[in-house]
Amino acid sequence: MTGQVLRENGFERINQKKRTRTELLKTARRLIEQGTSFSVADVADASGISRATAYRYFSRPEDILREAALDAIAEQVHLPDEIAKGGTVEQRLDEMVGQIFRMVAENESVFRAFLSATLTGDQIPRTGRRLPWLSQALKPIEDRLTKPAYEDLLAGLSLLTGIEAIIVLRDICAMDLDRGEKVVRWSAQAMLAKALAEAE
Repeated sequence: MTGQVLRENGFERINQKKRTRTELLKTARRLIEQGTSFSVADVADASGISRATAYRYFSRPEDILREAALDAIAEQVHLPDEIAKGGTVEQRLDEMVGQIFRMVAENESVFRAFLSATLTGDQIPRTGRRLPWLSQALKPIEDRLTKPAYEDLLAGLSLLTGIEAIIVLRDICAMDLDRGEKVVRWSAQAMLAKALAEAE
């Protein structure tokens, strides 16, 4: 029971961090669209979030600008209507994983720079956009898996759907992006099949 409580508390903390970061970025994007220059403190004040909290996420305004730009790039990721409404979970996941991979690959230098800044700085690690995307793809089977099994599947798929996967495939495995995408999509289907088999 204690382990379950710790696990639930951990996911709730992650969700709270995501909400805070999302609100800061939403405000930053609004200020950008208004053509307003801003500091981290300005974004915090406009968000209704304490300055101390905002500085835990972003130490410089250019950090907010960079991730706000990534937010704009990420908006292109979505399930097409025909798959969202009538696709199998396998089709939904394959489409989503493929889209995320291509989006990251097309903006590889930006994502590599952001990952480097995250690793060398003292910012709170990003929880990322991939979890909501993957959750959307897996929606049809959410009730078929136990909560721990579903969370484990999400965590496993998260390893495949970010700049980290591209770094491994390109830098370590010496694969081109086309082959790398095939490996990632195959791996995602293998994880899904394993999770569903264990749920039977």
